[in-house]
Parts: sequence; C-alpha cells; structure tokens
Amino acid sequence: MDELNDLLRGLTEGMNGGTDPQGRDAANQQFPRGAGARPGRDRPPPPNLPSRSERQGESQVSACPECGGAGFLIYDLPLGHPEYGKPVPCHCKIDERRTRRRRHFRDVHNLDALARFTFDTFNPNLSWLPSYKLESLERAFNAAYAYALQPEGWLLFTGTYGCGKTHLAAAIANHRIESDQSAIFVVVPDLLDHLRSTFGPSSEASYDDLFDEIRNTQLLLLDDLGVQGVTPWAQEKMFQILNHRYNRQLPTVLTTNQRLSDLDQRLRSRLHDLNLVEHIHIRAPDYRAGADPVHGDLSTLSLYAFQRFETFEVQRRNSSPAESANLREVKQAAMSFAEDPQGWLVLIGASGSGKTHLAAAISNELRASGQDDIMFVVVPDLLDYLRAAFNPDSTDSHQRRFDELKRVPLLVLDNLGTESATPWAKEKLFQLLNYRHSALLPTVITTTVAENRLDPWLRTRIGDENVCQVLTIGAVYNRSGAGQSVSRQPQQEQRTSRRTYSG
Repeated sequence: MDELNDLLRGLTEGMNGGTDPQGRDAANQQFPRGAGARPGRDRPPPPNLPSRSERQGESQVSACPECGGAGFLIYDLPLGHPEYGKPVPCHCKIDERRTRRRRHFRDVHNLDALARFTFDTFNPNLSWLPSYKLESLERAFNAAYAYALQPEGWLLFTGTYGCGKTHLAAAIANHRIESDQSAIFVVVPDLLDHLRSTFGPSSEASYDDLFDEIRNTQLLLLDDLGVQGVTPWAQEKMFQILNHRYNRQLPTVLTTNQRLSDLDQRLRSRLHDLNLVEHIHIRAPDYRAGADPVHGDLSTLSLYAFQRFETFEVQRRNSSPAESANLREVKQAAMSFAEDPQGWLVLIGASGSGKTHLAAAISNELRASGQDDIMFVVVPDLLDYLRAAFNPDSTDSHQRRFDELKRVPLLVLDNLGTESATPWAKEKLFQLLNYRHSALLPTVITTTVAENRLDPWLRTRIGDENVCQVLTIGAVYNRSGAGQSVSRQPQQEQRTSRRTYSG
C-alpha cells in the first residue's frame, strides 16, 4: 500500500529532475544503457511548478537531488524495453519506508527501551575478569554477532543475572531491524501477560493473531525464559510456541538464568538438541556490580579486607599449648579449604574466637586468585534483607537475589544461630541451605551454637561426613591482648572435630 500511494503521488506530481549519476535506480537495479538510452527525463519539468508541500502551504526543507522530492524516477529507455515508462522508487523513498517499518517494529515490540543495547555498546573485554570468564563473554559476543548477520537455528544464552544475556539478545534484534528485517523481542512474563489480556472484553488485539505472530515471526527473541508463572496454562503456552518453532526450525534466541534441569521437561529435551541449538553459558558476574561484584548491597566482605591468613594469630597471649595447637590446626584446615573449596566448612566457637576472621580469610584468598563469585553474608542481615525482599511491594530483583544466593559458587554465612528464630526465618534458611547441600555447593558457616544444639534439620546436614568438615575453635581472642580458655558457648568438649569432605 505504501508503494501504491507513493507511485500515485509521483505520477500526479510529475518528475522534477530525476537524473541518476551512476546509471542505476534507487533500488540498485542495473538497466542497459544502449544507444539513445539516457538517464532521467527527456524534457525538463515545467518551470515554476510548485511541489505538493508548497501547494499545501508547507515549507519544503530539502528535496531529494535525484527525484526532486517526487519519490520516483522514470528512466529514458528505448521504446520496447521491458522497463520503458515504468516509475522506479527513488532511494529516498526506500529509506523512508524502511524508517517507517523500523519505527513500527520498535513501537509494537517496545524496542525503544532497549535501543541502547547494541553490539557497539557491549564491552566483552573487561580487564578485571579472570581469563576463563572473559573467554565465555567473548564467545557469547562473537556468537551473537554472527547470528545477527545470519540467523539460523536456535541460540541459547544462560548465566546469572546481569551477565549480558539480555544485552546480546537485544543487540541481535536491533541489528536485524536496522538491516530492514523483522524481529520480535519480548520478555517471557510480558508475553504471557499480553496473551492473557487478549481474553478481556476491551482488548483491541485478537488472541489468535498475537499468538500466530509470535509462533511464526521471522526471528523471535525470548528473554528470561523460566521466570514465568509455573501455572499449567503458562507452561502450555510456552511449550506450544517453542514446539511450533522447533518443528519448523525457525530462528529463535532464548535467554535464561535458570538451570536447564529446572525447566519444563518438554522444553529441556528440545534445548538439548545439539543439531539445532547452540548453547552458550556466560560465566561473567553481574555487570551492574562493576569490577568489585562481591561488594554489593548484601555482601559485607569489604569490611573484612584486612582479615587474612597471615594476620590470624595462633600463638595468643596466655593461651595454653593445647589451645595454640587447636588454632594452628583450624587455620591449616581453613587454608586447605581455600586452596580447593569443596563441600561445607563449619567453624564453631565463642564470640571473638576468630571464626569470622578465618571465613573472611578464605574469601579474600579466593578473590586474590581471581574467583569473584563469593557472597559473604551475616545471617541476621540476610534475614532482614529477605524480609524486605518478600514484601508485596518489593521489586522482582530481590526475589532474584535470593535465587542467586542459592546458586552462588561460594557462600559464607557468618553468625548462624544469632538470628531471630521465627518459623519464617527458619524456613528461609532451610530453603537456602537445603538447596546448597543437595547441590554440593561450597559453603562456609560460622556459629557460636554448639553442634548438638543446632536445629535438627541443620544438624543432620552438618553431620553428613561426606559433605561437611566441622572445626571447633577452643580459644577466644581477648582484644586487650590476653587469650583465655572458652567456658561459654559452644558448650562441648574443647577439641577439634574433623570431618573431611570426600565428594
């Protein structure tokens, strides 16, 4: 319809020039230039012929130098030539239609909010990242750019929140639209909301039309797969969309921060198809945290930057030989854990015994070696954070942070047992630690509560000798400089309990 309107307007106005200096039309079509074939018109346009905008009282800012603003060119060709007398769209008109088409895609699919996410604004060369994480980021960037040039099959990005998955997916969509190709970028929960809204009586959109457009679009980019509601309806809709595109092998880009094993089994089996799906896991941390990702709004490791193994005293003033030997043994075990963090390490001791110092030393040692996926959290602060997070008025990012806590490669929980022992607090800690115990994720716990006084659910997990080693510190550090034996919690024999992880 755009082309027909432009053609009618061009024919009614006549041509105002239209010479093509390179002997080709605006659509880059080559025409034979035999004897007598001259570009442009044989006759000049009538003198003083006002343009349409001038006839309508509008000021014409600038006219195209090739077509004079008419929008079409007619080439002087020999009589009998198949293109004789046919108007050809000028490049200015093609650019105008392309701009309208781009604006339509951006308006309909809300890409204006993601316009800043381009390949030019994505930085895959973060000098502060360790090499293995940098390689995964560069691989993701190269794969996304190649896919934008020629989208074939499926491209799946996985990784933690803020690692760049959405940026790369949006960059692909922006590149395709700038190349005058269609692309639909949509966040999965938003897509499901749009589909639900079509059932309303005031909806202007048809469910069938929207659903068919999503299923059959030339390129579909789905962001945040797996965070949609787990209702049977939501799962069924996502399966229908992706199964349709899977069977027809339609180009599709997916991002998710979920483990594939947590997705619907039907989707998971299709995402494991190596003949169709290229799966790239981005190991980079959250971009928003910058070069110091562990110093976020929850982790307090920055407060313990100077607590390292070399500053941990094993020969304390007035401490007995047995207490010094105990401190030396606990320190050595903590150093071994820092060299190869596996399973759980539980440090039990009275306040001031050095538990937090050793837990921080483990974290600082790992950071110095290039591992920055560490969360150091004081348990009462964690629970305060989660109480605010699960408030009905809180943002979705808080819920995401709890999921991130469950999966972070190394979690340090300081002062477990000093928190408010409400049923809600116990339930949150159980969810967190039960997940990490089942997944065998490295975890360090410090507590002043004796092992036999811990909650039964936690005591059974700490008592798992295949996963945990428990170390009891038998001396307390007196900040005035004196050491003394421990006579308060933990109330158990003053010895070091050693259980070695064998997984």
